[in-house]
Amino acid sequence: MNQMGFCGKSGGIMSFDYPQAIRFKCLKCGICCGNTPVKTRHIVLLKTEVEKISEITKSPISEFAVEIMDREPYSYEMAKTSGEGACVFLKDDKCAIYALRPMVCRFYPFELKAMTLLKHKFVVTDECPGVGNGKKLTIDYYRELVRLANCRMKKEQG
Repeated sequence: MNQMGFCGKSGGIMSFDYPQAIRFKCLKCGICCGNTPVKTRHIVLLKTEVEKISEITKSPISEFAVEIMDREPYSYEMAKTSGEGACVFLKDDKCAIYALRPMVCRFYPFELKAMTLLKHKFVVTDECPGVGNGKKLTIDYYRELVRLANCRMKKEQG
């Protein structure tokens, strides 16, 4: 693990650890888009993400998301198809809202976990078959994820 700093919302330096030796390439397998035999996937969404998806797709929020409590900063969870338990926007093994996809989807197979108020850590799931494939990720990859998170959180806070 290596450490990198970035500006937190408080204006202080927030640091994060990240795995240095990870290779990753999306294999477009769709495992991240729904339930697996051993895991129920929760695709959580920010309120601003839900509103943007609704606006662009011209779909009422109730058609693709359900409101959730106690998961701040997330306010919604993506609806899933009955039977397969896949995201309702997964069509023919492709994301129908790829350009609008939620932050949690953009982060996969990584998650940024808060260790303390100013310290975070990237963790990687062992379920993604794309981990170990492709080129080695650089700090710039993680910096871009952090920049995305900061941007989305600022929008969320108004």
